[in-house]
Amino acid sequence: MRRRILIVLFLFVLSASKVRSQELQANVTVLSNRISSQVDKHIFQTLQTALYDFLNNRKWTSETFGSNEKIVCNFLLNLSGSQDVNTYSASLTVQAGRPIFNSTYQSPLINFMDESVNFKYIQFQTLDFNENRVQGTDPLAANLTAIFAYYVYTILGLDFDSFGLRGGDPYFQKALNIVNNAPEGSSVSGWKPFDGVRNRYWLMENLTDTKYNPLHDAIYNYYRQGLDQMYDHENDARTALMSALSGLNDINTEFPNIMFMQFFFQGKGSEISNVFKKGTPDEKSRALDLLSRLDISNLNRYKQDLQ
Repeated sequence: MRRRILIVLFLFVLSASKVRSQELQANVTVLSNRISSQVDKHIFQTLQTALYDFLNNRKWTSETFGSNEKIVCNFLLNLSGSQDVNTYSASLTVQAGRPIFNSTYQSPLINFMDESVNFKYIQFQTLDFNENRVQGTDPLAANLTAIFAYYVYTILGLDFDSFGLRGGDPYFQKALNIVNNAPEGSSVSGWKPFDGVRNRYWLMENLTDTKYNPLHDAIYNYYRQGLDQMYDHENDARTALMSALSGLNDINTEFPNIMFMQFFFQGKGSEISNVFKKGTPDEKSRALDLLSRLDISNLNRYKQDLQ
């Protein structure tokens, strides 16, 4: 079922006449304070504007989104160095939220820092991306738009998965296509399995390999069956969230230390604690047992709230 229809039901009242528009409400920030003062900083303001237009003015899906349906997301490109003229290294922090039914709350969909962003940018150059020719004519120039497009499709996949079971598959496949055809070069990294254990390759491997299919059930249960029901059916919602955690634990037991686990729980500690600290003693105990295996980074918070 299309995300638009779900959100119409989700918000009850939307205009019957939808304006065809882009899918994202993306904010872009480029930080350049670590770049030498000898470099003209106006270049980075131009880059910030170009990335903003690239994300917000491109049509990423065939779906129709109204202005109140756009996915709110943030991209922070923090430049750390310049190896050559017009060539930069950076980290990219990507955040996106998902509105929860009958509330003003946005639950984190993604909160991730990619530390392997190397690219070339010449002021006023057009930011091109062609999914049929991801590598472009210059690998370092193409790497910038390939990385941003990859995270756009990841956000879309997670968003659609959260509204409909396996709804995100087409967008994960588009992200996988970028991985499989990514730019190559000595300064390009993050696209290959040997580039590390937490990179673009492994995230999309987790989200597209059929042996990890239960991950998508967990995403749907967590958001649509769980958080979306908290206002009207809090006990049922908590049961669905417990089911999501149990499903994730089953995967973690069979495939320990896959990247998706830490990726999923990033930024969700307070959210999960708030849900289960209102539960029964048995629910708190079961949740704490699961979370102690799934989200060690937030274990102290869970112990404080659920014991």
